[in-house]
Amino acid sequence: MSDVFGQMIRPVKATLQQMWCHLRKTIGSLEAILELLHGKFRTSGNAIGSPDGTSTIPGDVLPAPDLPFSAVINLSAKQSKPWWSPRVVPPRGAPNVLLIMTDDAGYGVPSTFGGVIPTPALDRIAKMGLRYTQFHSTALCSPSRAALITGRNHHSVGFGTNIEVPTGYPGYNTIIGPQNATIGEILKDNGYATSWFGKDHNTPSSQYSAAGPFDQWPVGLGFEYFYGFIGGETSQWQPCLFRNQTQIFPWVGKPNYNLNTDLADEALRWSPHPIPPPDEQTVSILPRWCPDSVRTPPAL
Repeated sequence: MSDVFGQMIRPVKATLQQMWCHLRKTIGSLEAILELLHGKFRTSGNAIGSPDGTSTIPGDVLPAPDLPFSAVINLSAKQSKPWWSPRVVPPRGAPNVLLIMTDDAGYGVPSTFGGVIPTPALDRIAKMGLRYTQFHSTALCSPSRAALITGRNHHSVGFGTNIEVPTGYPGYNTIIGPQNATIGEILKDNGYATSWFGKDHNTPSSQYSAAGPFDQWPVGLGFEYFYGFIGGETSQWQPCLFRNQTQIFPWVGKPNYNLNTDLADEALRWSPHPIPPPDEQTVSILPRWCPDSVRTPPAL
């Protein structure tokens, strides 16, 4: 009888041993993955897992993969340990980024690049940074802006033309698809706070509505805060302005209102977070300011 039982149990035992071997290999693989992920998320400030924990990421994969849930869950709260995913922040010492686009103005305009018009403020900024002299101009404002904020050829992001004259063909529908991330989206996923000030000539005319959709507005393209106007031009004294998706009228009751001054003041006022303590990572901002097309005459 024992021999018969042994013959019956032997295959089961072998199967269990194989399952145990596979389980040990799986556990080893999971431990390796956990170690890899924890290595990629570097602690910045408070410890990972605390409610105010922060971390930096390598940025090679966006959005960054979630860290494994590392809480301890037992039958009572006293025996359990909570865990929060860390907030992604830029690495310590990361620079602020200021991207300024002057619509329809070439290198021959500002003195910063040898032009005839004195631009001392831009000259001071240029002396603190870099000057790029091989910008690919598309000779139109919407395509140039689309290429600049995505780093791609304007046709590959749907902007072979201005937003007022789209066509139903690839490269000309004036739609920046989700496969083409903007600089705002990339920096936001790396922990930056992002904003857009001034002209937005990249939202399709069909979406010129406070009812949305908003995926092609700045707030849908990676820019968390938008203060400006949509379209090719607007009045300098009574502009059609939006704060995010809400139309506003800051010029009412202000006879000396000027759009350019308002945009500059709003960019200076904008602060996405309270000022952090000196030992914590500051959150950088990405203002993008284009007051209006230089070709546009003052609107009366």
